Amino acid sequence: MRVDTGFEPIVTARLRLRRSLPEDAETISAYRSDPAVHVHQGWERTDPDGVRAEIHEMASRAPGEPDGWVQLSVLARAGGQLVGDVGLSRAEGEPGVIKVGYTVAPAFQGRGYATEAVGALVAYAFDVLAAEIVRIYASAENTPSIRVAEKAGMRLVERIEHRYASGVWFGVRYELTRDDAARLRQADRPTDT
Repeated sequence: MRVDTGFEPIVTARLRLRRSLPEDAETISAYRSDPAVHVHQGWERTDPDGVRAEIHEMASRAPGEPDGWVQLSVLARAGGQLVGDVGLSRAEGEPGVIKVGYTVAPAFQGRGYATEAVGALVAYAFDVLAAEIVRIYASAENTPSIRVAEKAGMRLVERIEHRYASGVWFGVRYELTRDDAARLRQADRPTDT
């Protein structure tokens, strides 16, 4: 069942970000189940049925609506392969804050896809969802993810130590404000000299 939430796919130079579909579940499950990927993810279930259930649960939610994530599949424009996924959610109890998450399949890592997809999603959060702050959380050990946040112009604002019964999670929080994003965009524009 497909629901019209008014979301139009986001197209970049090399990628197309569209709503995740149930038929994406097998591919998403394959890379999210990879131990090297899963160790940095928040998804409890990465089996195809679990991924499909999450996609169904998100299907009627428009990006930026309260109470949950919306996942987008990231496809290479050349060839149409599903190379990863990104998601966004309003931060609970923090008006104007949008959280962003991202995963790229190991076979497609190291090509700049995450940076390109996150940059497009950050722009969408500011331009369409009127975010004041875009935030990314990452494991402190996930150096590639941290590099993506930094390349997107985000700044480290907090180091996190979260204790669980089974251990401790060390993380980082990166953020980009609307004003900083506007300055970055201005700096990227060519000047007329």
